[in-house]
Amino acid sequence: MLVLILAYLGGVLTILSPCILPVLPFVFARADRPFARSGLPLLAGMALTFALVATLAAVGGGWAIRANQYGRWIALAVLALLGLGLLSAHVAEWIARPFVALGNRLSQRSARDGGDSAAASFGLGVATGLLWAPCAGPILGLLLTGAALNGASVRTTLLLLTYALGAATSLALALLIGGKVFALMKRSLGAGEWVRRALGVLVLAGVAAIALGLDTGVLARVSLASTGGIEQRLLDGVRPAPQPQAPRAAGAPPPVEGELPPLDGATQWLNGPPLTREALRGKVVLVDFWTYSCINCLRSLPYVRAWADKYRDHGLVVIGVHAPEFAFEKEPANVARAVKELGVDYPVALDNDYAIWKGFDNEYWPAHYFVDARGRIRAHHFGEGEYAQGEDVIRQLLAEAGYKDLPGGYVQPGATGAEAAGSGDARRSPETYVGYARAEGFAGGAAAHDEPWDYRAPAAPALNQWTLDGRWTVHDENAALERAGGRIAYRFRGRDLHLVLGPGGDGGPVRFRVRIDGRPPGADHGMDTDADGNGTVTTQRLYQLVRQAHGSGERLFEIEFLDPGVRAYAFTFG
Repeated sequence: MLVLILAYLGGVLTILSPCILPVLPFVFARADRPFARSGLPLLAGMALTFALVATLAAVGGGWAIRANQYGRWIALAVLALLGLGLLSAHVAEWIARPFVALGNRLSQRSARDGGDSAAASFGLGVATGLLWAPCAGPILGLLLTGAALNGASVRTTLLLLTYALGAATSLALALLIGGKVFALMKRSLGAGEWVRRALGVLVLAGVAAIALGLDTGVLARVSLASTGGIEQRLLDGVRPAPQPQAPRAAGAPPPVEGELPPLDGATQWLNGPPLTREALRGKVVLVDFWTYSCINCLRSLPYVRAWADKYRDHGLVVIGVHAPEFAFEKEPANVARAVKELGVDYPVALDNDYAIWKGFDNEYWPAHYFVDARGRIRAHHFGEGEYAQGEDVIRQLLAEAGYKDLPGGYVQPGATGAEAAGSGDARRSPETYVGYARAEGFAGGAAAHDEPWDYRAPAAPALNQWTLDGRWTVHDENAALERAGGRIAYRFRGRDLHLVLGPGGDGGPVRFRVRIDGRPPGADHGMDTDADGNGTVTTQRLYQLVRQAHGSGERLFEIEFLDPGVRAYAFTFG
């Protein structure tokens, strides 16, 4: 019930978001008509269509996404005709006949209704729902993430429908108020014809904005009255954000946080036989949730490896729980190769079904859980950092379990390459996904879903914007290059730039060339490029392409692929 309330409030707040602007003209175009017969069916059609399409899209229904792309263009054509009809009575009389007839057949009314039937309004609502692309604020992001993780279900659709109904509620209030204002203007000023024409202009402007991708591009980035902060406060009030553990007095034992969940949900184990919580009694256990293309996981990995080596003979068991983020990370062969290349020699559970993840109620990569010899979780840490505190917990739990003569000092891994600590620059660019399911900051208009398309990169993307150039097919979690010579550009800020890449379906190597501000990187090259910017994609993993030798200032990154087939997944920065 609490989640339903949050979903509804998130939808209500959508009217304050800039992403609602393109559909407002379609809604207000019927503000001068009876609400029960016109406005209410329109909003109902909009809410139901959005909930259905969003449910299918969130759980990876590629066919539904493609169908929605065609539906968007059909809806744009219908609503463009609506706008032209509002501009001219003669045009309206000519173009309205088939749509009025359709509405009349659906509603069993006569042709004299003039398109005011509830069925006709519902049909326009369906068209509007196909066009609506709300900004993914914290609440909608939580709903879509849960849908993707848990799959299609009545609960998923109910939550998304509740969100859409919240948006419909605020639009209904605005529509009722707008209808009264328009009626007053007609009575007092005789301005009905001008209002109708103005609405026609706004409808056509909305069609143009959506056709140009402004609803999912510029408006998603430019906030006229951002609701993100309000939504986040609502979420924090219900489920407070994770806080650092309260400091304890020196020598004070860490508190008990719960029992170690079962480990039998793993789909496979590497570096040894399956482990059970019963067999681990008497041992201190560190559970590390990670995935091998996650830069934050890679930067914490040297400390986890060092703890495993240092305390292995003193009662510590380290378990890596590999919970994949991308589809290629579910392939056991890919994980086994990464484990070997990264020097991970402790047991690794492949948690492809997120069974262990859900057992811990975990939400983060990386996440460390410290378990005592009695099988109780005594401490946790999310993200990078606080390694000395983590080692203190390990030593304290080992001492509690009766292990003596523990080695002193703190581990100093001396990590290099992608595993080296980040720059600490709080202004560095955010993690950015290339696939349409979570893409933000794309400066090339609307991306075509699951279809080859010729993209043309703008000359000068703004900070934290990225672009495609060449023939690409954008999928839900990656973009695949169809022809050699394609490029990706990103204006970023940060010391390091990483990009998760993989070869094409045939697995053949893909050569690439990196440029920074139009020149070879020189001393600013990453570990996977040389000074001239040359490199090769050979496996599906994270590639470090830039490491600035001096500072972490703003730069324009470009990567050109000399062979087709590469798949690009996500940017991260350090």
